[in-house]
Amino acid sequence: MKKFLIYIKILVNVLLFVLAVLAVIFIVPKLLSFFMPFVIGFIVSVIANPLVRFLEKKVKILRKHSSAIIIVLVIAAVVGALYALISVLVNEVSNLVQDFPNIYKGLEAQFQTISQKLSKIYEILPDNITVKLDELGTNITDIASKFVADSSKFNISDAGDYAKNLMDLLLYAIVTIMSAYFFIAERDNLAATVHRLTPASFIKSYNLIVSNFKMAVGGYFKAQFKIMLVLTVILFAGFEILRVNYSFLLALLTAFLDFLPFFGTGAVIWPWALIEILTGNYFKAVMLVIIYLVCTIVKQVLQPKMVGDSIGISPFATLVFMFIGYRVSGVLGLIIGIPIGMVLINLFKAGMFDGVIKGFKIIIHDINEFRKL
Repeated sequence: MKKFLIYIKILVNVLLFVLAVLAVIFIVPKLLSFFMPFVIGFIVSVIANPLVRFLEKKVKILRKHSSAIIIVLVIAAVVGALYALISVLVNEVSNLVQDFPNIYKGLEAQFQTISQKLSKIYEILPDNITVKLDELGTNITDIASKFVADSSKFNISDAGDYAKNLMDLLLYAIVTIMSAYFFIAERDNLAATVHRLTPASFIKSYNLIVSNFKMAVGGYFKAQFKIMLVLTVILFAGFEILRVNYSFLLALLTAFLDFLPFFGTGAVIWPWALIEILTGNYFKAVMLVIIYLVCTIVKQVLQPKMVGDSIGISPFATLVFMFIGYRVSGVLGLIIGIPIGMVLINLFKAGMFDGVIKGFKIIIHDINEFRKL
C-alpha cells in the first residue's frame, strides 16, 4: 500500500510537470498574444516605474500624476526612436531591393576577376574537385538569378496589409496606454491582490523563476544589446569612411551576427576582406581588418564589465539551446534559446525539478529490481 501511494505521488508530480510544460509551450504564447496590449503596457510600466519613483521621492509628485507624465514621455520617446529606426531601415531595404540587380552584376564581375586570378590553381586541381566547384558555382548563380527575379516583384507597401483595420489599431493603442498607466498607478494594490489570491507554494515557485529569468535577461540580453549598439556605431562609422552602400543596414546585420554566440563580426568582415584582396582592393581589405580589430578590442574591453567572460553555461550547452531554439521558433528561437536555457539550468541547480527526477529514479530502480532473476 505504501509503495502504491509513492507511485501515485510520482504520477501526480509527473502529470503536473507535463501539464506545466504544455501550458508554457501552447497556452502561454496564445494568452500573451490575446492580451498583447496589456503585455506591452506592462513592459512600458516596467521601463517607466523607476522614473515615477524618482519623481515621487525627489520632486514630490503624486504617483497618479507622475505616471501619466512619464508614460506619455516614455511612449513618445519609444515611438519616436522606433519610427526613426524603422524609417531608415525601410528606406535602406527598399533601395537595396531596387538596386539588387546592379549589386549582382558588380559581384559577378568581382567573381570573374577572382576566377581569372585563381585559374592557374584551378587547372592543377583533380577533375572531381573541379566538377564539384563548377556545380557549386552554377547553383550559386541560379539562386542569385532567382532572387533577382523575385526581388522585382517585391513591394514594400505590402507591409501595410498588417495595419488594415484602423479601429483595432486605435483600440490597441488606447488599451496599451491605459494599462501602462494602471500598472504604474495601481502597482501596489495589484501586487497585494495577486499575492492574496495566489497560493504560497505558487508564489515561491514564481519568485524563483522570475529571479532566475531576471538574472539571465539582465546578465545576457541587456549587456549584449549594449555591446551590439556600440559595435553598430563603430561598424557604421567604418563603412561610411569606406563609402559602402547601405552602411547602416550592413552595420546592423553584422552587429546582430556578433550578438549570436559562435558568430561574430569576423563572419562578415573576413570573407569580405578576402574578396577585396583577391580583386586587388588592398586598401579596402586593410581598412576592413582594422574595423574588425577595433570591434574585437572594444568587445573584449566591454564584455567582462557587462556580461562576464561567459554566459554561465558551457559552449556545448549553448550550441544545443541555440539549435533547439532555432528548430522551434526560427531566428527568434535562436536568440531567446540561450537565456531560456540559462533559466532552466539555474532552476535545475535550485532544485526545481528534484521531485520529478527523484520519482523517475524510484521507478527505474524498482523496474531494475523487478527484472532481476
